[in-house]
Amino acid sequence: MIGYTDAPRAWWLTRGMARISGVNLPQAVVDGWLSRDELAGIIARCEGCALSHSCERWMAHSGRETAMPEFCPNKPVIESLSLQH
Repeated sequence: MIGYTDAPRAWWLTRGMARISGVNLPQAVVDGWLSRDELAGIIARCEGCALSHSCERWMAHSGRETAMPEFCPNKPVIESLSLQH
């Protein structure tokens, strides 16, 4: 299992956002669409984001959303992965 024990909150938020776009991040690494270093960069970007509380609130009320919010700094990279799958 691919995970980030040093940044569990950022890992959880990033995986949640990716799921909204239909992307399974661990599977993207296994399939070769994303390297472990690239995934680590995505997690680090999330961990450094000042909007994590907004992210949590958005995810708690996202319901049937199929697109990530505009404020997410990982939106472009995650959505590009959704196009590849």
